[in-house]
Amino acid sequence: MQTSEIVLVGGSGKTGGRIIKRLEECGLTVRAASRSSARPFDWEDRSTWRGALEGASSAYVAFQPDLAVAWAAEAIEALAKVAGECGLEHIVLLSGRGEEGAQRSEAALKASGINTTILRASWFCQNFSEGAFLEQILSGRLQLPAGEVSEPFIDADDIADAAVAALIDPGHRNRTYELTGPRALTFRQAVAEIAQATGRPIEYEQVSMADFTGGLADAGLPQGLIDLLEELFGQVLDGRNSNVTGGVAEILGRPATDFSQYARRTAATGLWSA
Repeated sequence: MQTSEIVLVGGSGKTGGRIIKRLEECGLTVRAASRSSARPFDWEDRSTWRGALEGASSAYVAFQPDLAVAWAAEAIEALAKVAGECGLEHIVLLSGRGEEGAQRSEAALKASGINTTILRASWFCQNFSEGAFLEQILSGRLQLPAGEVSEPFIDADDIADAAVAALIDPGHRNRTYELTGPRALTFRQAVAEIAQATGRPIEYEQVSMADFTGGLADAGLPQGLIDLLEELFGQVLDGRNSNVTGGVAEILGRPATDFSQYARRTAATGLWSA
């Protein structure tokens, strides 16, 4: 079992906090590396990287804003070089399914010579409760440029469990796992399951890409983020990732969490009743 210090690059994201809690419960030494951490890490300020990585033997890396952006692969390659110079032996990379940019980043990391574990995840269930969709869910209507293409949404808790397994068990090194939920749903079906779990009327409306991106611009989102979301909805969400995989069972030895389980669990917290 891994006993040296583990650093989480992107430790303040949806998966980072979950992973830190689990590693600490295992009695391991772990620290987050983000812009606000004691030893800050900023993807756009490479002078911060060495200080954030020094002293660690392994790392979990969640790139921001997304591995699909044009400069991600070069940044991952540069990070791996710094990590090797700092003595890191293993990097667990959170990646995305069906993204050419993500695949370039994976290749760059593997070419570095550091032991790697790649976790390719589908869209997070938690986007509906901790991310970009929450405000609209609370308003009772989610509007997205997504039609009848289905997505096997993955629970972030399953990703966290997989990351912890990869970090503490050397048997997962130099392997790639595709992590999905056990069932593919359209966004309309996902919203219907949330409505059923909450007992509230919540509707889904498909809108045009122009209306979607225009609304984002009106809301003040930066153009770079708008371009990223346009790529994710316009290209990646085309059915290429609709297939369900057994990656969660492969790495954890148990089934992946179904979206309905996630919806009921989240509804029980009262979050969607606000």
